[in-house]
Amino acid sequence: MKVLACDGIHEDGLILFRDAGWEVEVAPEPIKDPDALAARLADFDAILVRSATKVPAKALAQADKLKVIGRAGAGVDTIDVDAATARGIAVMNAPDGNTLAAAEHAISLLFALARHIPRADAGMKAGGWPKAGLTGFELEGKKLGVIGLGRIGSTVARKAAGIGMEVAAHDPFLPAAAAAKGSVKLKSLDELLAWADIITLHIPRTKETTNLLSEARMRTMKKGAYLINAARGGLVDEGALIQLLDEDHLAGAALDTFVTEPLQAESPLRAHPRLILTPHLGASTSEAQQAVSTILARQIIDFVATGAVAGCVNLPPLTAEAAREVGPWMPLMSSLGRLASRLVPAPTRLHITYAGRTDALDTRPLTRLLVAALMGTASGRVTPVNALQEAAARGLTVAETVGGDSDGFDRLLRLRIESDERTREVEATLHRGPRVVRLDGVEIEFDPAAPVLLMRNEDRPGMIGTVGSKLGAAGVNIVNFALGAAGDGQARAAITVDRPVTDEELAALAATPGILSLRQV
Repeated sequence: MKVLACDGIHEDGLILFRDAGWEVEVAPEPIKDPDALAARLADFDAILVRSATKVPAKALAQADKLKVIGRAGAGVDTIDVDAATARGIAVMNAPDGNTLAAAEHAISLLFALARHIPRADAGMKAGGWPKAGLTGFELEGKKLGVIGLGRIGSTVARKAAGIGMEVAAHDPFLPAAAAAKGSVKLKSLDELLAWADIITLHIPRTKETTNLLSEARMRTMKKGAYLINAARGGLVDEGALIQLLDEDHLAGAALDTFVTEPLQAESPLRAHPRLILTPHLGASTSEAQQAVSTILARQIIDFVATGAVAGCVNLPPLTAEAAREVGPWMPLMSSLGRLASRLVPAPTRLHITYAGRTDALDTRPLTRLLVAALMGTASGRVTPVNALQEAAARGLTVAETVGGDSDGFDRLLRLRIESDERTREVEATLHRGPRVVRLDGVEIEFDPAAPVLLMRNEDRPGMIGTVGSKLGAAGVNIVNFALGAAGDGQARAAITVDRPVTDEELAALAATPGILSLRQV
């Protein structure tokens, strides 16, 4: 496996990749040309970026090997997630690693605004004594409005309350139950803007949040209020912000993120006396960079090795408890998907039933994994990331049922695979190891991950011996021979062998009198 590390990823994370046997290549500088990035990605399984190297759809055009795009941080707005999803590429981030760093930077900007620290420092270093005109204000008792009460926003709220500020927040994505338990008062966005002395933003940039603070919205803020954006560039209309500062409607603002980064040398933001600017330093602490690097490395290594989806923004999230429940099923799902594709080569409908004890089983990643294996290479590159989209595009209807009778097993998985020509049914379990327990209603057991011959034969004496003799003569050892009577004068058998048989060996065995059909799966 090969990983390309861009934008100065911390060495501790790269060491984890090397220890796992990965080849690590470090880009000496950010790769800002999409064509140049596309050419580089053709040979890599993963890429790690921060905010300098952007990953648009154009950069993914030749990335046939790429499995993961890792963002060493929280925001993924510099990555075309939709394009990555369409190509079956997982997009991962590490939002927890820089929570404290980002929150503390927002608080530092809060203090800098309140006490004019940058202007005072610049005046002193210029040889002056700039005391006049730099009278600040105390933060205790002031009203702080937090937009976005996630990890960073809630940390900012807690720290601000600790210095005596009155804190309220707006977060439309916070569940009602969680909001009711919180200590921070929630307000609508309009209420919060009109109420707060200082507004601080802690939300991602999306289509819905771009220019969230437009000119019209900023005009609803208190006259003399302050604004802090240490989240993502583009949440604030920068031109409108300058206008409202010039009009004295807003008293000041502090920005750590910008629409265009690096900020252009000629940007009017640079010269404004009421603006404090920092060059996207929110996550720039040694502790945060180490944390996001190692968190991301572990996530990517686990994803490639086991299919675990911690930190993946374009796959359903899994709690740690759910991951423990799902993990043992993953190899079985891949094996069953490949088996299903051989039983019914061009299916139009797949129904999956998760029966038995399913209360702690998150079926979403399992279904995606099975469908990806079933689709195989029939629709180009298919992974759990884009499996359901590819299935829909090829006319495969996927349905699932959770719960119901498990026929004495703790958990039982039932597959019904249909096409216009045939319907096949498979039942499998993890009890006493991953195994199929029924095929088309006949009780025969086998490991779907092993080389298996599926046989339909006349139900008469001597068939097992005949088949065993012919395979032995060909140098094929039988690991397990499972035979079940179908009740119609025929029998079904699953013959697990120690190696795949050749086409010639299979044809010779299929010509044996009494064998009605034979296929290798």
